[in-house]
Amino acid sequence: GHRHAVGRQGQVILDLKSSAFDPKEKVWTKFPPEGSKYTPPHNSSDFKWKDYCPKVFRTLRKLFKVDPADYMLSLCGDDALRELSSPGKSGSFFYLTNDDRYMIKTMKKSEVKMLLKMLHAYYNHVRAFENTLVAKFFGLHCVKLAGANQKKVRFVIMGNLFCSDHTIHRRFDLKGSSLGRTTDKPQAEIDEYTTLKDLDLNFIFRLQKQWFEEFRRQVDKDCEFLEQEKIMDYSLLVGVHFRGAIDIDGDKPATPRVSRWDRNHFLSDPNRWCKIKLGANMLSRAELTVRKNDSDVIGEPTGEYCDVILYFGIIDILQDYDIGKKIEHAYKSFQYDSTSISAVDPRQYSRRFKDFIYKAFQEDRVDS
Repeated sequence: GHRHAVGRQGQVILDLKSSAFDPKEKVWTKFPPEGSKYTPPHNSSDFKWKDYCPKVFRTLRKLFKVDPADYMLSLCGDDALRELSSPGKSGSFFYLTNDDRYMIKTMKKSEVKMLLKMLHAYYNHVRAFENTLVAKFFGLHCVKLAGANQKKVRFVIMGNLFCSDHTIHRRFDLKGSSLGRTTDKPQAEIDEYTTLKDLDLNFIFRLQKQWFEEFRRQVDKDCEFLEQEKIMDYSLLVGVHFRGAIDIDGDKPATPRVSRWDRNHFLSDPNRWCKIKLGANMLSRAELTVRKNDSDVIGEPTGEYCDVILYFGIIDILQDYDIGKKIEHAYKSFQYDSTSISAVDPRQYSRRFKDFIYKAFQEDRVDS
């Protein structure tokens, strides 16, 4: 299906007509096992393949500087996709391409509708802001199997934030809420594959001045976009690579081993510099924090630092504040502080999200 869809490349025009964004703009293709005039033979059962808004996603791939041949090779190569883990709360399954560049997520019908509804605004946003941190979508598809059950599988293809030569030692999913925002794993079982949450965060990430200013500008713009689209419940997914030894059995990294010269050399290396961008391959300092009270959103800084490389982006941007979320908010507000729960209206969510993120990420004012 991918080979057929990507191989059917037409001219890419950035100024797309409104009709290209119409949710009804989709292409069904039949793939019989014996092949057809337009499709190759295959060893699977009979299926139909649907491309949603193909012109839009083709242009998005162009904006995101994705080479069609490389994209096809990543998704359609001989190596099988890797399933990441069991379904989360959403019930979605996640798969990684063998080269780690792309992630495939199965979607509910409501999520597909949400993405199509916001697609025009999303397109305009990512076109206007090259360094946007919102999730990058490369394709939206559906496979319908032939036979009695006629099962449909809808899925989106996204960029993998953690595609890197560096090992991601810790990953955090940060929302700015506190209710239920801790991992359910005991300390001894936490590893590099554990997704930690807001109340597990024990660092303040200190960015160099120009990067911090760019970071704030972009988070402000991205949150403004999500608020306008009435989106809430999104997260900043953060991957941390520690540049130095790590005390895996303890709760903090070992003493940093990177000198000021090493850090400056890292930044002056042209081969390394060309790979650095907002949200990817960013050299930073992480200051260890300690929570003295359970009510503390961010712990107290300790003055202990280590050098890290950060990867981050805004994910889960397809949940709108619908009637279900409004009922969830009303119900939980009777039991808990309404500011601590995840399901709040988009304006409040955006404000709380930024308040938290700007405590977790701060300007590095010490040149040491």
